[in-house]
Amino acid sequence: MHVVNNAATSIRISITVHMHLQKLENDMQENIKYTVDLSAKNQHIYNVTMSFFPKDDTPMDIYLPAWIPGSYMIRDFAKNIITIACSNAQDGTELTSEKLDKQTWRIYPTGQPVRITYQVYAFDLSVRTAYLDDTRGFFNGTSLFLTAKTYEHLGCDIEILASDDMPNWQVATGLQRGQSTEIFNFGLYHADNYDELIDCPVEIGDFDIVSFSACGIPHYLILSGKHYADLERVKSDLIKICEHQLSLFTAPYPMDEYWFLTNIQESGFGGLEHRNSTVLVCGRYDFPFKNDAALSDDYKTFLSLCSHEYFHTWNVKRIKPATFMPYQLDQESYTTQLWAYEGFTSYYDDFVLYRAGIINQQEYLTLLAKTFSRVYRGKGRLKQSVTESSFDAWTKFYKQAEDAPNNIVSYYAKGGLIALYFDLLIIKHSNRKHNLDNVMKALWKQHGEKNIGTEQQDITDLISLFATTDLSAEIDNAINTTQDLPFAELLKEFGVTLQFNPSKTINSLESQAQGTANTPYLGFLYKTTNQTLKITNVFEDSPAEQAGIAANDDIIAIDGVKVTEKNIENVLKGLIEQSSIECHLFRDNILMAKTLVLDKPEHHAAALTVNDEARTELWLKAR
Repeated sequence: MHVVNNAATSIRISITVHMHLQKLENDMQENIKYTVDLSAKNQHIYNVTMSFFPKDDTPMDIYLPAWIPGSYMIRDFAKNIITIACSNAQDGTELTSEKLDKQTWRIYPTGQPVRITYQVYAFDLSVRTAYLDDTRGFFNGTSLFLTAKTYEHLGCDIEILASDDMPNWQVATGLQRGQSTEIFNFGLYHADNYDELIDCPVEIGDFDIVSFSACGIPHYLILSGKHYADLERVKSDLIKICEHQLSLFTAPYPMDEYWFLTNIQESGFGGLEHRNSTVLVCGRYDFPFKNDAALSDDYKTFLSLCSHEYFHTWNVKRIKPATFMPYQLDQESYTTQLWAYEGFTSYYDDFVLYRAGIINQQEYLTLLAKTFSRVYRGKGRLKQSVTESSFDAWTKFYKQAEDAPNNIVSYYAKGGLIALYFDLLIIKHSNRKHNLDNVMKALWKQHGEKNIGTEQQDITDLISLFATTDLSAEIDNAINTTQDLPFAELLKEFGVTLQFNPSKTINSLESQAQGTANTPYLGFLYKTTNQTLKITNVFEDSPAEQAGIAANDDIIAIDGVKVTEKNIENVLKGLIEQSSIECHLFRDNILMAKTLVLDKPEHHAAALTVNDEARTELWLKAR
């Protein structure tokens, strides 16, 4: 009897141990575990550990993405991996491994848990990659987290280790917090799969936190960097933007919380959308100062950026092209639909500021006029359609050079004008019953909520549906050809006059005021340097092109007068059209003289004015 009892006890112990080991094995099979160590911050290096349990001893490939969704260019993030080592997690035995290509390693497991330790160099202040020093840390998962092919569906547990010498540092991220991890604390975080892991960037540092609720959803504005912002005013304006967009798409909302992760630099601009957050870069003085009632252009730009990225929560993060489902992260993922995803979002970003009561009607029309100017001042719109621009985003748009205004068109800017065109057509043909909002809501209900990707026809069919007439010819002309659209005639029906006038200044997108003396046309854009004006773009068929002036030339004198940003406009105003003048410049530090024949001003700067308020409201207030 005694022996039998001992045997039974041994069996129970054996079963318990086996169950415990099985649970550990199942946990490891269910989740891939990462640790992120900041201790090498002065070297700008993240030390990362990845642990997981292989299915068997079959060779397996691990990789880092080549690009990040929302930024359509191959960036080869794996180039920042410095060292990498693979071992058995239990006994530390080194595993055989080999590098297959620029971003993929093959490892040969032995049936035991695998640990991969590696270092990532992080010194990029953009929104796309990763950064680490003794002032802040930031990373996108695409820059930091390796994954294993066929394991992308597994859950991911991430432990972000605190840096003992930085006691004031906190963590801000849209990742799910572990049960014992309080908001803003270091510790354990979780993602349901690799797609979620790389779609929740992380900001680390001693940052300012502005928290607010919009439609009952917690929102957090994180400001990393020196600033002088009136935070209460910024919060108030962001609440208006977020609540307007949430109300547009209606509940249930696609996020439980939202994060604006903002890196403040001396000067800068940029944004990248994510599923429940956005990463922003802005200038130190873009915000309103306390007790400053003015709405500066820089602050409008910041709010427009916030509005743009927030709108992406629906339009491109959930409503997305079928070809992005799933993303092919090792290579380009082509689509012709970016004109709708970035273009429609670009239309709504400023429009939401008006509809939310942040800017007035004239301020909105001024912003819209600048979009017209941006598209119409170059001949690229006559050479590339927006569907072609979308498809070629990987090269021609994201790798654009000094010839861009002459040879390509932006699917952001022209896409935004096409969104305006479709909005007005829908309002007109549906007798004001529908507008572009209806298209966006239908895309959300039919595609975003159901996780069904779009084909281009899905979008264009909805435009005709809500216009209550077949607009296929107009749609095809707008997105597949390079013909200018009849904006002047269509806007006139809504009480708005569209005119193209000379630019206010050489670089300006604003129109000269009526009755202003015209400045002769040179045909280039420039940026200022310490001593010269450096040419950035030369427009096709312009006096500058005909004179042989090229991008990167340093202009030092026009008509014998040294020119600077302060005096160049006055110098030009004193000159006469069709006159020949000498232009002195440096090219590769060689002094040259070019003869410019001044031309009459080009009329490519747009102005929008209201001449029938009641008819204009049929567009601006038809919501």
